[in-house]
Amino acid sequence: MQVILILAIVLIMFGAKKIPELAKGLGKGINEFKKATREVTDEIQNPDTASTTSAQPKTPPANTTAQTTIPAPPAEKKVG
Repeated sequence: MQVILILAIVLIMFGAKKIPELAKGLGKGINEFKKATREVTDEIQNPDTASTTSAQPKTPPANTTAQTTIPAPPAEKKVG
């Protein structure tokens, strides 16, 4: 009974067109999670073979600073 009630609430909140998109996104998320856990398990079981697919965060060298550009304010138009 509770499952039917939850499904009805989800249908009312998101609509029939949005539910397949939500399910697709949920499925992709589950697949990514399974892939990540499988990679970690493989690395734990075989520590001598490093995985080339693991993403290492790239950080800039310590002696450099990140430069950002600030856009100039828009020019004011004089009316008159």
